[in-house]
Amino acid sequence: MEDLKHIGEDALIGRLVKGLGKGADVVVGPGDDCAVIDVGDEERYQLLKTDCIVEGVHFLAETPGEQVGWKAVARVISDFAAMGGMPSQLLVTLVMPETQHVAYVEKLYQGMQKCAAEYGAVISGGETSSLPTSSAAVISISGTGWVKKAHLVRRDGGKVNDVIMVTGLLGGSIQGKHLSFHPRVKEAQWLVRDFSIHSMMDLSDGLAKDLPRLAALSGCGYELNEAMIPCSKGSDTAGALGDGEDYELLFTVPAHELDTMTEKWNAHFSQLSLTPIGKLTSDMVPSVSLGGGWEHFTS
Repeated sequence: MEDLKHIGEDALIGRLVKGLGKGADVVVGPGDDCAVIDVGDEERYQLLKTDCIVEGVHFLAETPGEQVGWKAVARVISDFAAMGGMPSQLLVTLVMPETQHVAYVEKLYQGMQKCAAEYGAVISGGETSSLPTSSAAVISISGTGWVKKAHLVRRDGGKVNDVIMVTGLLGGSIQGKHLSFHPRVKEAQWLVRDFSIHSMMDLSDGLAKDLPRLAALSGCGYELNEAMIPCSKGSDTAGALGDGEDYELLFTVPAHELDTMTEKWNAHFSQLSLTPIGKLTSDMVPSVSLGGGWEHFTS
């Protein structure tokens, strides 16, 4: 009998979503950073997202509660940004052992509220549950957001010869960045307002996993210039490809917009790099086979 370790997260999701129906109001279903729902608003779509972090997988027991809370909310907000949208309402589910200190849980909420407030979101409710002794704690965040219809960007919109771009520096997230990153909301809003962003996602599982996903969904292959990949201090190309939890934007744009975009980006976001790292191709076989990255059940 097959187990999850032998098929991995991507294959599991592929099997599970086959049996899901798609209502007439669902614009984008499973497979992107958020679900996109047409609620009858003339100008905007609703975004839906849920995400969880697990002790021992996404954070350690000794990690300060405020940092854990920040990360739990920031991951969801990062997904809203990746669709060109903004967060709105959040629900929190805490699954904790009865031996957990109340002060730690209060710090969790301080971190969650701090992140939500910084990006204009509101924690509107949630649920708490105990769990068996020695089981790992879980924090789950569900949220709604919105995106202007004209600004919606999906993973599957990339076009042949699009330039592949990344914001910021990649790799080395385990040194602390994965607990303190800032979702690229204002940067994504600027990009979708002023340029033809054909496809976009946030880098959560590592460039080595996420770029092939974006290219495949767009019906493209890719050429990657590994020498151009921007590495965090102390990281190398292998780390930038495979460490994961960068939460930077990965997107594609027409080549003729690159120079103007770069010039204006440097004027608006002088403290954050923007780097072309390759292009999408018509050949579905990528120019290089990438190893590394995170996949649940097999990593």
